[in-house]
Amino acid sequence: MTSLTRQAVTATLHCLTGCAIGEVLGMIVGTALGWGNAATIVLSIVLAFAFGYALTLRSVLAAGLALDAALPVVLAADTASIASMEIVDNAVVLAIPGAMDAGLTSPLFWLSLLISLAVAFVVTVPVNRFLIGRGRGHAVVHQHHGHHH
Repeated sequence: MTSLTRQAVTATLHCLTGCAIGEVLGMIVGTALGWGNAATIVLSIVLAFAFGYALTLRSVLAAGLALDAALPVVLAADTASIASMEIVDNAVVLAIPGAMDAGLTSPLFWLSLLISLAVAFVVTVPVNRFLIGRGRGHAVVHQHHGHHH
């Protein structure tokens, strides 16, 4: 595996962590509250971006950047990655028959989330590889904390 591909996989795993936390939490909350599909998906997407950005923000702040300098770095680093992951993730869940109507106790609910996140990961690695190869995406974060994989 090339260094660039390894960096892309690492960046995508990082993105997946934040996205999965937000996505699963949003699906759980929306389903538990009996919300419709659209409201549940919107909540999941908002939370996926929030958790994804928060995880990167934490590492950039820990590297010593001030909040006002860290925010643009986080937005530049994660927006394309989270967006591609969320588009694929939600498209897969919507494509699985009955997934959006499955309850929290249904194996279909959890299996569809697992499958959607796995597919989103596979699709997002090349997106991150492309961005990092051009000095964008997570490469921006690495420039600020000397943290190279």
